[in-house]
Amino acid sequence: MPQPLILIPARMAATRLPGKPLADIGGVPMIVRAWSQAVLSGLPVAVAAGDPEIVAAIESAGGVAVLTDPDLPSGSDRIRAALHAIDPDGRHDAVINLQGDMPFADPGLALACAALLHGEPACDIATLIAPEADPSDRSNPDVVKAVVALEAGERHGRALYFTRSTLYGDAPVWRHIGLYGYRRAALDRFCAAPPSPLERREKLEQLRALEMGLQIWAAVIDEAPLSVDNPDDLAAARALAR
Repeated sequence: MPQPLILIPARMAATRLPGKPLADIGGVPMIVRAWSQAVLSGLPVAVAAGDPEIVAAIESAGGVAVLTDPDLPSGSDRIRAALHAIDPDGRHDAVINLQGDMPFADPGLALACAALLHGEPACDIATLIAPEADPSDRSNPDVVKAVVALEAGERHGRALYFTRSTLYGDAPVWRHIGLYGYRRAALDRFCAAPPSPLERREKLEQLRALEMGLQIWAAVIDEAPLSVDNPDDLAAARALAR
């Protein structure tokens, strides 16, 4: 079976934190930290860059980066463009989409997505979920909740829905971690389809996949990795690096 390929999409024009990929964290650009963590998985890794500055940073660290159209609408479109540029012959039948704003992500996260794709024949897209960090997560629209068919004690199951809304009931909720593993054919189908009604309503592109009939399976991890989305997160990342 061909080895999965890890791709990390990154662009400079982040709305809440412009220039985020090159933000300094302990003397190292954030995208280089994310790439370095991914390399530790043992899988081949490349960065799907929207800007030449990102390519230069990765190449100076000894990595591989592909310059993609900066106007591509999403990270999924960016990794698809990079995948077809790096691997036009289809040697890799799966791609793991890691986030460039998770500078300390455990390399095992990528392997967990790859294991789901390998172990669940019905799985088109693999992703990750973690227990809520705080009860306030349940009503926070910035925390995406995953509704997963999961029995007590199980470590993976089929995702039924994703939402920003507050979920009914007293049980803890699963927090969605925005890392994905795609079968190559599923990524091509997904990127070829227009945004769906539920995707536009919730502003969650994974709902497009569910509306298309693709199966998303989620693996449980113990804790969500630090994601840098705003200046406070960046300060926390710099403190962790120290």
